[in-house]
Order: sequence, then structure tokens, then C-alpha cells
Amino acid sequence: MVASSTFKQELLLREYGRNVQNIVQYLLTVEDRTKRNQLAQLLVNLMGRLNPNVKDIQDAQHTLWNHLFVMSDGKLDVDAPFELSAMEYLNDKPQRVDYPVQNPKYKHYGTNLERLIDKAKQINDPQEREAAVISIGKLMKVLYRTYNKDSVTDEVILENLRELSKGELDVDASLMERGNLFESTVKAPQGPGNNYQRDQREQRDQKYKNNNQNKNQNRGKNK
Repeated sequence: MVASSTFKQELLLREYGRNVQNIVQYLLTVEDRTKRNQLAQLLVNLMGRLNPNVKDIQDAQHTLWNHLFVMSDGKLDVDAPFELSAMEYLNDKPQRVDYPVQNPKYKHYGTNLERLIDKAKQINDPQEREAAVISIGKLMKVLYRTYNKDSVTDEVILENLRELSKGELDVDASLMERGNLFESTVKAPQGPGNNYQRDQREQRDQKYKNNNQNKNQNRGKNK
């Protein structure tokens, strides 16, 4: 039982380091109560400097005194300004983090786009609803190009939009006939499937070629 308790203390309060732990063990050997109280207060002040994050916690001083009590394995006998408790820290467990379990139908669009589609389905005004559909379609085209090197047509985007909205979102056929309905002025982020690296390499090669040409021209003038 002792070994288990010590193990938990080290894991929980490792931010104070081994030296502070040794000082706490020394405090347990100080027989003079007045001196023990003074040293405990000095150690709490030091712990506050070593662990400045405690300042952001409500009742920071109370927390530091409890940490001191924890490191003494609940054995420190001092006139603390607060009621000390070690077990609540030793038995505390981190709160469970809920991870999202919803997977998007199309990974390149993501779950946030599906949320936008759900919001657009709630719009009653026909003009606002149509404007929302067009905006979402433009965003879908940008996201599609981010992760796919191939170009995508408005028809494909609209078909994906219909599928994700379960047929509730659509646009008038006359708008589709105009072409480039979902073409956005926003450039797609450079993703793994595009030609960004190739373009950068070509620009460097062209710059190197121009520099060489300039050098050759200067040499010809100097002869």
C-alpha cells in the first residue's frame, strides 16, 4: 500500500521535482513546531514559484498547501491556514474526454460542411436558401480541390450536395446552364494532390536560367 501511494504522489506532483519532495521529507523530521510551521510556509511560497499555473486556480494558496500535504503522504503536522486533505488529490481521476464518433460521408468535405448543410436546410426564404446553396457549393469545390488533383465540375458538386442534404438542397437548372456557378475566387489551399511543388520548382529553374543568361550577356560586353 505504501509503494502504491508513493507512486501516485510522484505522478501527480512531479512538477515540483525531487528536491521539493526531499525538503518535505526533511520537514517531517523537524521536531520544533514553530520552526516546522515557518519552513512549511517558505516551502509553499517556493512551490508557487515552481508551479505558476496554480495561480490561475481558484483558492491557489489552499491548493498549494494541499499539495504539500499530499507530498508528505498526509503526515505533515503544521498549523496551516486551511484544512488540509490529501485523499481528494490522490483519488482524483481525469475527466473523460468524449471523442467525436461521427465520420463525414466525404472526408475531403468534413463534418463542418455537413453542419452548414443542415443549417441551410432550415432556411425558409427561397432567395436566402439559394444563396446559401451556392456559397456552400463554392466551398465544396475549394475543399474538393484541396485533396484531389483532378478538376471537378459543378455537376459533381451539386450531386454531392444533393446527396449530403438528402435531396433537400438544389439549385435551379437555369443557373447551372450559365456555367461556373460554384467557381470561387478563393484559391484552394495547397494540398498533397496538387501541382504546387512542381510550379515552385519551375519558377526556381526559370529564375536560375535568367540569371545565367544575364551573366553570359555581361561577359560578352566585357570582352
